[in-house]
Order: sequence, then C-alpha cells, then structure tokens
Amino acid sequence: MKLPSTAVLLMMLPMTALATPVWRGNFETGDLSQWSGKDAVASDRLQVVADPAREGRYALKVTVRKGDDPINASGNRNELFHFGKESEGEEYYYKWSTQFAADYPSADTWQLFTQWHHDGLNGSPPLEFYVRGEKLYLRLEGRDDRIVWSAPLVRGQWLDFILHVKWSANPRIGFVELYYNGELVLPRQGSATLFKGMQNYLKQGLYRDESIGQVGVVYHDAMIQATALEDVLPPVQPPPVAAPVTPPAADEAPVGDAPVSDAPVLAAPTPAPAPQAPAPEVQPSPGLGTPGVVDAGEANAAAGCSTSGGSLGGLGLLLALGAVARFCFRRRASPAA
Repeated sequence: MKLPSTAVLLMMLPMTALATPVWRGNFETGDLSQWSGKDAVASDRLQVVADPAREGRYALKVTVRKGDDPINASGNRNELFHFGKESEGEEYYYKWSTQFAADYPSADTWQLFTQWHHDGLNGSPPLEFYVRGEKLYLRLEGRDDRIVWSAPLVRGQWLDFILHVKWSANPRIGFVELYYNGELVLPRQGSATLFKGMQNYLKQGLYRDESIGQVGVVYHDAMIQATALEDVLPPVQPPPVAAPVTPPAADEAPVGDAPVSDAPVLAAPTPAPAPQAPAPEVQPSPGLGTPGVVDAGEANAAAGCSTSGGSLGGLGLLLALGAVARFCFRRRASPAA
C-alpha cells in the first residue's frame, strides 16, 4: 500500500496556528553555537559549510578518520551533542536531513550517524540510526531484535527524516513513528524509548567501529525539534496565479500590437446553388451539317421559348433566331432566384 506523501499529509492536518519549535540545530548561525557541545579530535572534523546545504545557507560536514577517539572510548567518532533532557512522558517531532558522501565506506559493521543516548555512562543507546554494509537501520532499546526499520544506503543526495517519539520507559506508553523522504515508512511502534530512571540527549555526527580504515564523510542539516507535525513539514507552495486580462470593449478596436490568435478564421458558408435540370445534348442541325449550330426550332423547344411575328427573310431571320437562342440560353443557365 502506497503511503501518503508529505504534501498530502500537510493538507490533511487541521488548519491551526503553528507552534514554535522547541529547538533548532540547523547551523544557520554559521557556527556550532546552537548545540550544547562536541566530541571531536580537531576543528576540521566538524565544519560548517555552505555546500551542500539542504535548507538555508549552511550545513555540517563531519569527517572521521581511523584513530579519531576524542573521549578515549570504544570506536572512532566526531559528534555534536544537544542536552534536550528528553524525559518520561514527553512527546516530540524531530526533523533533519543527512547526506552520505559519494565515497562513503561500505563496511560490514556499525556506523552511527544519529542517536538519542541515555545519560548513563555506558551501554548502547535506546534509539539509534546507523549504517551497516549497504543499508540504513533504526534500532530500539539497544537490542538487535528491535530493529524496526531499514532502507538501502543512498550516497550523494539528501535523505530526509521526521521522527515522532513518545519518551517513556514503559513500552505500552512509549512509541516511535518514522517518515522518510516524505513517506510514512514506520507507523506507530510501541517501545521503551527511555531506560528506567534516565533521560536522553541527542548526538549527531559519525561514530563507527574502530576497525574501519577508510575516511568517512557525512553531512547533516535542518535539525528541528517541535511538538507538532506541521512544524516540521515543509510548507506547501500555492501555484502561481495569472494576472487577469481585461478584453477590449465590443466597439473598441485593439490598440498597438494586440496578440493575434493562432486559431484559423472560418469563412461563412456559401449557400449551395439550387439544383439544375441537365442541359439538353446539342445535336447538329440536319440542314446545315455544322456541329454546334442549334436549329432555331430545337432551341426554342428546349428552352421553353417562342417567337412571334411574321416571316422574316434572309439575314434578318438569322439575326432574330440568334438573339432568341442567346436569350433563352442565358435564362436557362442562370440560377433560380
């Protein structure tokens, strides 16, 4: 079943006033001051950069090399942390974007890029996103049998996350819900999202198995913590509205270079002529033997014309017959009124 996109989800939300985000860690200050602190071996391991940026002007570039161990613990890391002090019964939405470099290493071991760690001294966190091989994973409760989501690892493009969490040590109260690249990929999943008697805090960067030798580079941007989904969804842009065009008045000719329609102009139809009786076949006059010269009697009969008056002789008779024949031919050839 195809799940609704981010735009559809936003349109389904009630039209209420948006709440103010609880916290932003989007690097738009141009530095790391939005975060509580960092664990890094050198300043070039956690850099605010302008390119690539998912939103706004800046993002964080994280670099981890073999041997990077700023806190003398297991694994290699360079991470930022934010003391949000997530506590029993609190409920938040977290939105951020991550991009793995084109040469990000593929290793059959763990590489954490975002985690909510408990405030105890050791042990796996109750909620963590990590890479193993060519896949992304979300693991809960620090247990391998609580991997609740996975997706293929994609390099060289921004991946968008929205995590909805109810923080509780009681699995009947705590839950997680995950949107990935605008789709709901993990419906609400009950879980103990806190360890009993502890609070959580956010860590983001790269923390990985110390056996990995290749340099790892990952980018993070646009982190927001909020209390409502609409606060972390991107705004839906309305379509542009064309300016209204006022047509000229009926008695007013267009002024200047008015646009001309490409549609063809159709002429008014010409009335069809009335049906005509077929013209009689012209036969040579028997007395003259010249084709095309019509006998006066045949012409008069065909046209329905008659001549009157006395006998005409010679040339006068021929002229009269010619005139009558022409008059009757024109009358027969003319369309009916």
